[in-house]
Amino acid sequence: MISTPDLASPRFKANPFPFYAGLRALSPVAHVTYCDGKPAWLLSRHADVAAALKDPRLGKDPYRVLSREERAAQVPWMPWFLRPLTQNMLDQDPPSHTRLRGLVQQAFTPQRIEDLRPRVEARCAELLAAARRRGAMDVVEDFALPVPLWVICELLGVPEADRRRFRAWTSRLTAIVGTRDMVLALPHLWALMRYVRSLAKQRRGAHGDDLITALLGAEEAGARLSEDELLAMIFLLLVAGHETTVNLIANGTLALLDHPEALERLRAEPALIKPAVEELLRFTSPVDTATERYTTEEYAVSGHVIPRGQRVLALLASANHDERVFAEPEQLKLDREPNRHLALGVGIHYCLGAPLARLEAQAAFSALVRELPDLRLAAPREAVRWKRSTILRSLEALPVEIPRASSGASRAARAAGSAAQPAPPAL
Repeated sequence: MISTPDLASPRFKANPFPFYAGLRALSPVAHVTYCDGKPAWLLSRHADVAAALKDPRLGKDPYRVLSREERAAQVPWMPWFLRPLTQNMLDQDPPSHTRLRGLVQQAFTPQRIEDLRPRVEARCAELLAAARRRGAMDVVEDFALPVPLWVICELLGVPEADRRRFRAWTSRLTAIVGTRDMVLALPHLWALMRYVRSLAKQRRGAHGDDLITALLGAEEAGARLSEDELLAMIFLLLVAGHETTVNLIANGTLALLDHPEALERLRAEPALIKPAVEELLRFTSPVDTATERYTTEEYAVSGHVIPRGQRVLALLASANHDERVFAEPEQLKLDREPNRHLALGVGIHYCLGAPLARLEAQAAFSALVRELPDLRLAAPREAVRWKRSTILRSLEALPVEIPRASSGASRAARAAGSAAQPAPPAL
C-alpha cells in the first residue's frame, strides 16, 4: 500500500489537485488505507475512472458481491435501522437497478424539472435581494444551501416548517467519515428515518402533484416500489438531491472570485452560462470521489490487477483535471470545448438529478453575476475553510461583501441601458 495524506481532511480538500496529479503520473492505480481506516484501490486517470464507472465487473451492492468476511474488511459499518437505505438504486446492480431507475424516471421527468425554472430563478433573485440589503452574506448558508434545499423540498412536498430540521439532519449525515462519526450521528439519522417514513405514510392514497406521490404511483413491468425501496429513494433524493448542488454553487462562486477575468466575462456574456456551469462542474468537482464499487472478479487496469472482492474508489476530481484529456486543466475556461468531465458520473449510475443540478446552477450563477456586480470576499483567501468529508468537496462558509452604493449604482446603470461594467475586485 502507498502512503497517502488524510484524503478527508479540510486541509486536503482545500487543494487536492497536486496530490492527484502525482497519483496520475506515478501511481494511477493505488492501493491505500482510506480515511475510514479500510483498504481501497484509487483510480485517478480519466480513462480508468470513466471505464470503471461503466464496467459491470465493478458492482455496487456489497451484499451481493462480497462474502461476510470480505464485507467486514471492506464495507463501512452501518447500524441495522439504516439497512433499508441499501435498497436505493445508487447501491444496486442490474436487474434491480434497472427496475428502480425506470420507476423513478417515470416520476422525475424532464418536464417536472423544467417547470421549476421560473420559480428557481425567482427564489435566487429573492435571496440575493435580501443579501444586497444586508450588504454581506455567507454564500453557503444564505444562497448555495437555500436554493437546492428549497427545490428538493418543493419537489417532495416537505412542509416549510420542517426544512430547517431536515437540513440539520442531512448535515450530520454528510459529515460521516468513520465509525465514530456514524455513532455520534445515530440520533439524527434515527430522527431523519422516522421523518421520511412519516412523509411516505402521509402521501399514500393522496392525490398531490409532489414527487413522493408520483413515486407511489409509478409502476415498471407490473412492479411498484416496496416500502423499503420507497424509503431509500426518498432518502436518496433528499440527501443527494441537494448536497451536490450546494457544493457546485458555493465552490463555483469561490472559483469565479479566484478568477476575476472569468467572472467578468460571464457578467458580460450571459449566454455563456451553460458551458460555464459545465466548466465549473469540471474545475471544482463538487463530488470529489465516486461512491464505492466492488470487484466481482479480477479487474485489470493500467497494468495492475485488482483481486476479486476489493473496494474501488474512482477519483472524479482527479479525472476532471487529467492533462491527458483537458488542455491546461488548472485553468478555468468558461467556454471549454470539448468538456468531457465526469463530475456527474457516467454509465448506468449517471446522476439522475443532473438536469436539476444544471438548472439550479444556471439560475444561481446568472443571478449572482447580474445582481451582485461588486461581489468580493469578506475575509482573506487563506481563511476560507473546507469541511471534512470522504466523498464531497464542501466549503464550511464563504463570507462575501456587497458594497451597497456601488451595487445600487450598477443596477441603475443597467436599467438605463449602460454598457459599462464595474472593474473586478482585487482579491
